[in-house]
Amino acid sequence: MTLASTLPSPLAAAANTLRGAAEHVDDLLATLPRPTRRPPGQRAEAAAAQDDVRRMRERFLAHHVEEVYAQLTGGHSLRIETLVTQAAEVFPGLVPTAAQLADERSRTQADKEGREIDQGIFLRAVLGSPVTGPHLIDAMLRPTARALALLPDFRRTGLLQTEAVRLERRDGVAHLTMCRGDRLNAEDEQQVEDMETAVDLTLLDEDVKVAFVRGGEMTHPRYRGKRVFSAGINLKYLSSGNIPLVGFLLRRELGYINKIVRGLRLDDGDWRPPYAAKPWAAAVDAFAIGGGTQLLLVFDHVLAASDAFLSLPAAKEGIIPGAANLRLTRSLGPRTARQVILGGRRLWASEPDARLLIDEVAEPADLDDAIERALQRLSGEAVLANRRMLNLSDEPPEEFRRYMAEFALQQALRLYGADVIDKVGRFTAQRT
Repeated sequence: MTLASTLPSPLAAAANTLRGAAEHVDDLLATLPRPTRRPPGQRAEAAAAQDDVRRMRERFLAHHVEEVYAQLTGGHSLRIETLVTQAAEVFPGLVPTAAQLADERSRTQADKEGREIDQGIFLRAVLGSPVTGPHLIDAMLRPTARALALLPDFRRTGLLQTEAVRLERRDGVAHLTMCRGDRLNAEDEQQVEDMETAVDLTLLDEDVKVAFVRGGEMTHPRYRGKRVFSAGINLKYLSSGNIPLVGFLLRRELGYINKIVRGLRLDDGDWRPPYAAKPWAAAVDAFAIGGGTQLLLVFDHVLAASDAFLSLPAAKEGIIPGAANLRLTRSLGPRTARQVILGGRRLWASEPDARLLIDEVAEPADLDDAIERALQRLSGEAVLANRRMLNLSDEPPEEFRRYMAEFALQQALRLYGADVIDKVGRFTAQRT
């Protein structure tokens, strides 16, 4: 008989049983050396124990996820980062504690116990429920505390400079310039934090009519003085254990990217739809790799220099490219989407298939003029209402919710796949 089969049905009793089982596994892991130092027998023993308690977590949530969520939130809106913290405190053993996550964060990806998989199990259940899933997604559409604190100053100056993003309002256009010039705008937690703040301020500022995203000039030796859109996920950070499931991979999709699509959720109380939205455009200089290409899929108008390229190498890296699996088929069709995601096909801006993702291609010297014309077109009065209706048709909220529920677990599992750890480790070794 497995531990999962002994789980009682009432919430309190089930939670106590789960807590005891999780403590038993934690005690076992504490007696073992770190994963990379374990002989095969110890690895098998640890994996079997973790599998058993994870089956218990899955069964517990299948019966009680709505009760658990109600107890954690009390009917209020909690962001995903706060939700998992609360879950660890209120239901011990359901998800890793802050101390356990801090210990994991101090290790390389190869030496972690994979505790984020338990977060993935929890969040798949929450997002998978038609009751709790929409509530969590709605909570993630609300403005962050950081953005609300910065809003008065931004309204006054029209300028915000953060580590990863420069935001400037000029003539009704919010210019978001990704400015990690030393790392080709590779993405990490700081980039997600700064992008969400910039997106929130853009959507909250009544003087902004159109939003525009572009990469800034690089200080990186290979592209010094040139603009680059994005090199995608920071693989060095992934290898060293600094790309978290919740704080980066899920916050990115449910936070600023979904805000670009849906708009910012504001307080209820008016008869109008409670979303602050703007039209969004982007321009690609040099390349948009991985997360850069994922981001392009949610803009209303995309321009690119004729010598630029797009790619989604996540499958080669071993991970899932965000919501691109949901969105890319809609644009490219099923065969080409598979070539890009599964086969790593690179699309050059000048080739016909790329024009299904890019609205305008211009010679590098002419790109600035093309951008100005595009932004002028997006400022039309009817653009905002029509983009909302197009987005509802292209990607119904329930379709997005169901995708993100499965993504939460599948991406967690991929983070700890042996192939991912091997590939990012070799990538880092080649560049050190």
